[in-house]
Amino acid sequence: MSDNIATQARNKAGGYYKEGYNCAEAIFLAFREYLAPELSPELVKLITGFGSGVGHAGCLCGALSGSVMALNMVKGRTSNQEKRDAAYDTVRQFHDRFREQFGSTDCRVLNPHPHDTPEQLKNCLKITGGTAKLLMEFLQEKSLYKMAE
Repeated sequence: MSDNIATQARNKAGGYYKEGYNCAEAIFLAFREYLAPELSPELVKLITGFGSGVGHAGCLCGALSGSVMALNMVKGRTSNQEKRDAAYDTVRQFHDRFREQFGSTDCRVLNPHPHDTPEQLKNCLKITGGTAKLLMEFLQEKSLYKMAE
């Protein structure tokens, strides 16, 4: 497993976050480049409301939501005739790994700081970058991403 590509993914997602994208958008944009570069970056608009635990509700972490979308790029189905089990299993495994790594999947638990404060932004940057690194490691471990030779 290449730690370099995992670190690169962390930095790429962190870079998007620093540019003003939320946690979910940053993960989506970074992994779109790795997994489905043919997808328009404008699809980020489908992700916006997942930030801050689904629109400031503090529920499922946006970085985790963005990761689910990234995993769907490689495991999602395109027809209702296809089975969902592979996608569900893969997403559940990553969900469990995320919870093990960060201690929760709940945005308000992961980041108890008031929204848009320096503390909240710094913590979300750390979580977003850490999630991107964890996701790339997971993708490589599951042979869902191989670096171009």
